[in-house]
Amino acid sequence: MRTAALSFRVGVVAALGMAPDAAAGQEAAPCTPDEAGALVATPDLYCMTLLPTARVPDAAGSVELRRPAGPYSLAVTPDGRLVYDVVISTDLPPPSSLGPYDRYVAWASTQVLSPIERLGEVPANGRAAAGQVAFNKFIILVTAEAAVGDEPAGTYVLRAQSPSNRMQPADFLEFALGASRIDPDVPLPGDPGAADHAGHGMPPDDPWADVPMPEGVMMLPSLMQLRPDVEAWLPGDGWEGEIVDARPRELIELRDGDTLELDAVYVRRRIGNRELLGYGFNGQIPGPLLWVPEDATVTIDFTNRIDWPTAIHWHGLRLDNASDGVPGLTQDPIEPGETFRYTVHFPDPGLYWYHPHHREEVQQDLGLAGNLMVRSDDPDYYGPAHLEEIVMLDDLLVGEHGLVPFGLERATHALMGRFGNTMLVNGEPDYELSVQRGSVVRFFFTNASNTRTFNLRFDGAPMKLVGADIGNFEREEWVESVVIAPAERYVVHVAFPESGEYRMVNGVQGIDHVGGSFFPEEDVLGVVRVGPEAAAPDLATAFEALREDARVREEIAPYRHLFDAPIEKTLELDMSVRDLPLVVERLMQVDSAYFHPIEWSGTMPMMNLMATPENVSWTLREPATGLENEAIEWAFRVGDVVKLRIRSRRETLHQMQHPIHIHGQRFLVLATNGVENENLAWKDTAVVPVGGAIDILLELSNPGRWMLHCHIAEHLEAGMKMVFTVEP
Repeated sequence: MRTAALSFRVGVVAALGMAPDAAAGQEAAPCTPDEAGALVATPDLYCMTLLPTARVPDAAGSVELRRPAGPYSLAVTPDGRLVYDVVISTDLPPPSSLGPYDRYVAWASTQVLSPIERLGEVPANGRAAAGQVAFNKFIILVTAEAAVGDEPAGTYVLRAQSPSNRMQPADFLEFALGASRIDPDVPLPGDPGAADHAGHGMPPDDPWADVPMPEGVMMLPSLMQLRPDVEAWLPGDGWEGEIVDARPRELIELRDGDTLELDAVYVRRRIGNRELLGYGFNGQIPGPLLWVPEDATVTIDFTNRIDWPTAIHWHGLRLDNASDGVPGLTQDPIEPGETFRYTVHFPDPGLYWYHPHHREEVQQDLGLAGNLMVRSDDPDYYGPAHLEEIVMLDDLLVGEHGLVPFGLERATHALMGRFGNTMLVNGEPDYELSVQRGSVVRFFFTNASNTRTFNLRFDGAPMKLVGADIGNFEREEWVESVVIAPAERYVVHVAFPESGEYRMVNGVQGIDHVGGSFFPEEDVLGVVRVGPEAAAPDLATAFEALREDARVREEIAPYRHLFDAPIEKTLELDMSVRDLPLVVERLMQVDSAYFHPIEWSGTMPMMNLMATPENVSWTLREPATGLENEAIEWAFRVGDVVKLRIRSRRETLHQMQHPIHIHGQRFLVLATNGVENENLAWKDTAVVPVGGAIDILLELSNPGRWMLHCHIAEHLEAGMKMVFTVEP
């Protein structure tokens, strides 16, 4: 496979007119090898070969699809379409040799040539940035022109199709394969005598028959028969202990030296008109909001009063290793009825959170998550705002008859993760906030979902990004939406200038894998109601200013000389399968013709449901040694600073984005797909896009044995984790 992959990459580079080492010393980019001759991202997802028309048969060119500079690993529109900077290389004759033309112009359009957008002029021979494109599927055209207009008027010379155009509807053979039965004893919709349970035509005693189907997405019959090879489990099964009514979270202010008692308990909660069982810290969903000063140390006495062994991970904190909360590494699992004492230190201001680190795809999903707010010594750390809102985003998978079961022996949904269909904000499906006209609200967002990446906006309300996981950005910047993957946090200031209602929307692009098409998905998570009375004081001028953070710049300054250093460590993200049903493997082979850089939603629910760690393994691999996951042996010393590249392998049956979390340390994301980040913040979780790579500078400041893993909970359960050591 590695030899084939190398040949594949060299072949693409040659097709684009570049020798494998032609761009050594230049800026790394998707179609350009880095200083070591390696491609940073997968060419067939981020590069396009321009083909000549009959008018200029010897012409050639290529297109690079680069990530625009910005705070996220992926640049997207407010409705979830990816945005690319288009860089075009051409080898063309002078335009005047083709007629009354004096320039070449690049255009982008959809497959039906409407609408068509002018990107910009390109040289006859050379390389130039040509604008941006944000179509799901598109074509790039180059024409010779006599003047610059809104549409092509000259002659066409080059054209190319986006990689996403390879995603096509299933053909007859695929439909025939999908129509075949896996198990003749499992009825399908429309079969005589089949019970129409939850719209599936499945018998009512089938525990997996209640999985909701995405509206309007085609499902092949054979996929509807897929089931995981595990026992179905739901909260309450066999439970004879206490169940309390879930309560909204409480704010608990802690000072240095304080002690808090924290219990994981069974709770009864109401989602809409349905009563569900779940878990809560101190009976609260989310758990208590812990409010602590910078550099404080507190004691948490945690008692497990649920039916699973558990532990608490204090996510993002550079705390003592013994309190990191990882069963099997820093402590034994806390059995039901047992108590464990955590000593938690808070060295850095910012927004953090706490959650289980044992079968977290079950326990976290059922409500065990809470926020930690570490207050800076600087009262003006975040700038002025009228109001602060600490918001935990989540989703829950609910069928017609209640929660969709979990796997008892091991996780289900190991392919894509467990996407929910009910969006939750602070544990509730309908978020509401009332403010005055002109209010500036500081939102602290945490994504506590198992797998979903949100693309959050407030319709019509301007937003500026202030902070990330571990403190502020070097400077504030305007954003149209907040792209937040599992475990990430962002701090955003939002202004509400006019009276009325502003919807809080998650806007993304779903994929119909059978139909080979994109479709918009929009979930309204809540509403902000703005009254007629003006907010006081007037913060309009302060909001319009983009502040710089001197403290962050000073903390980063000692590391800037390392930004251009060579990559020291590399990890590859991969996936392997075994003993999958034939229909699944064949359809995945077809689907692998194109992987979208981000999978926003779960549109193949039954195929995803049936995948467990028995048949799907997610892998961290060190290419230098060939070691994988927990066999990888990294050892550092306190004070080391390591430049690490984490890249996503294209050559697999299925790939997705991975939010990679590193315990106990902090890092800077220097580049994504070779495009440098111009505005930095300290992070503990960062997203690796499909077929892409991130370069991070990892500061090793905290001794102990620490985990590095994907924070899609089901990928963690399917093996995507490793341990590294930091010696004192």
